[in-house]
Amino acid sequence: MKELTGDLIYLRALEPDDLDFLYRIENDASIWEISGTLQPYSKHILKKYLEASGRDIYEAKQLRLGVCTQQKELVGLVDLYNFDPSNARAGVGIIIAEERSRNKGYGGEAIELICKYGFGQLGLHQIYAGVAASNKRSLHLFKKLGFLESGRKKDWLRISGGFEDELFLQKIKQDVH
Repeated sequence: MKELTGDLIYLRALEPDDLDFLYRIENDASIWEISGTLQPYSKHILKKYLEASGRDIYEAKQLRLGVCTQQKELVGLVDLYNFDPSNARAGVGIIIAEERSRNKGYGGEAIELICKYGFGQLGLHQIYAGVAASNKRSLHLFKKLGFLESGRKKDWLRISGGFEDELFLQKIKQDVH
């Protein structure tokens, strides 16, 4: 699909061959606080997830796509989650797996592409993100892409050593140019 291809990356459906990549990301304890993961996932469970990942977004209420470079290297994942067609909204999440692949524009382009798809193909009115207050890189990225901070959830995220605020950011279709 043309709308899922940018200058640096393209988004694609997850494939059975992505199992090892997904296993690495889901079991990377260093990002569990960001992703809300509480325990490791087995390859068996992730294989079942991949088998079901082709379900329609209207049924699954989620769409997870691989973020691939133009050289076909899978570098991350982008999600639309909590898809709510009645209220025309969904959340967005992104992970670029390796530090070496960050700060190259892949994450920003992936979010732009998934937003275009959400606003265009799915008819969403708004896309939102929840970002830990200390995650300055993600906050900068979302704000640079036109997401506006509209709220703060106090002590929302449990982190090692206590709790942290989560910022709520929104991009409303009328704000898209």
